[in-house]
Amino acid sequence: MELTVNAAPAFVYTGGRSFDRQLPVVVLIHGAGHDHSVWNYQARHLAHHGLSVLAPDLPGHGRSAGEPLASIESLADWVEALLDAAGVTQAALAGHSMGSLIALQTAAQAPTRVTRLLLLGSVAPMPVAAPLLDAARDNRTAAHTMINQWSYTPASQLGASATPGISLTGLNLRLMERQREGLLANDLGACNAYQAGLDAASRICVPCAMLCGERDQMTPRRAVKPLHDALVNAAGGARMIIIQGAGHAMMAEAPDAVSDAMRGFLNSAPT
Repeated sequence: MELTVNAAPAFVYTGGRSFDRQLPVVVLIHGAGHDHSVWNYQARHLAHHGLSVLAPDLPGHGRSAGEPLASIESLADWVEALLDAAGVTQAALAGHSMGSLIALQTAAQAPTRVTRLLLLGSVAPMPVAAPLLDAARDNRTAAHTMINQWSYTPASQLGASATPGISLTGLNLRLMERQREGLLANDLGACNAYQAGLDAASRICVPCAMLCGERDQMTPRRAVKPLHDALVNAAGGARMIIIQGAGHAMMAEAPDAVSDAMRGFLNSAPT
């Protein structure tokens, strides 16, 4: 469906079901250089299991108009505006990579609007390697190659896929290629610049789950500890869920495991 957010058209995928704001709502926020389609499997799964799904293309991404926003804080403001446009008072937020920082910041600055928080492939701070930043600015092809190499396990790079006949790295490459020039550099710069993550985590007052790919090279398990500790010590608490055999692109590499973990957490009783 299409919504008008901050006076600009925004495309929002609802998982193949009509959006019903009377049901519990979950917002799925994509990462750098991507759009809503990275959530297709999870969006459909959740939408057919009692949830209303909003999986937006962020401004300037995919089918959404407007200029890409250059900071995590401004993107969090946009997510709040999205909720307003959809007529939603409260929602659970799920974000992957850059999207996890947006979800985290939104939950910290709008605590009464967020019911639960799911962070996939997340660390804070989220520094981006200088060669990748440079390539995103000057050589998109090289940047896309780096991202595919670091996001997928060796098996996926050799052609393994949970969906027979689909090349996961080829699909991701085409997704990144169809985004506008300069967008990836903008997004990676926003991740690299965001330094408020641990402070935001300390203020989270709703239940949180962190999903981490067992073989994630972009946000490896050892780097997750500072953010996990901050969330564990916050009022809402946190749990860690390891997605076995998956890398950073866990939604594509382990779609069933990720969907089951998300649905289980969203439907679990508060602790």
